Amino acid sequence: MLTLRSSPASPFGRKVKVAAAHLGLADRIEVVQADTSDPEDNLRTQNPLGKIPVLVLEDGTTLFDSRVIVEYLDHLAGGGKIIPQGQRRFAALTLQALADGILDAAILQVYEGRFRPEEKAHQPWLDRQAGKIERALDALERNLPGDDIDIGTITLACALEYLDFRQGRSWRDGRPGLVQWLEAFPQRLPAFPQSAPS
Repeated sequence: MLTLRSSPASPFGRKVKVAAAHLGLADRIEVVQADTSDPEDNLRTQNPLGKIPVLVLEDGTTLFDSRVIVEYLDHLAGGGKIIPQGQRRFAALTLQALADGILDAAILQVYEGRFRPEEKAHQPWLDRQAGKIERALDALERNLPGDDIDIGTITLACALEYLDFRQGRSWRDGRPGLVQWLEAFPQRLPAFPQSAPS
C-alpha cells in the first residue's frame, strides 16, 4: 500500500488524488493527514522541506512534490495516461506549470495573512502575487484548454477551484470561457468533484 501524506485543503494533494482516481490507483493509496506546522509530525523526515504532498512507497522511499508523484503514478498505470507522449506532453506539462504557478501565488497570499501579523502585511508583495494570478487567468481565457484529461487540465481545475475555496469566485468575472470550461470539467472527470475540500 502506498501512503499519501497531504491535508484536505491542499490543492497539490488534490491534484495527486484526482490523478490517482483517474488512473485507477486510488485503492492502492492510503491518504494520511499531515500537519506541516507540527514539528513532531514525521512529515519532516519524509520530506526535509516539510511540504505536502509526499508519497511514501511500500519500501519506505518517499517521492515529492506533486509533479514527481503524478509522474510516478502515470508510470505505475503504464505510462502516457495523464502525461502524454510526443508533442502533447510539452503542452500538458506547460499547462501544469502555469496552474502550479497560480497555486503557488495563491498560497503565498494565504500564508501572508496566516503567518504575518496584519499590521506587517506587505501590500506590494500581495499585489505581486495577485498580478501573477490575473495574468495567468487572462492568458487562459484567451487560449482555453481543450477537453483532454491530462496533468495540465487536472492541475488547472484544481487551481481554479482552490481560488474559489480561498478567494471566493471573483476570478470568474470577465472570464466566461474559463468558467464554462471548469463547469464542464466534472462531466469529463467524475472523480474531480469527489475530491473537493470541505
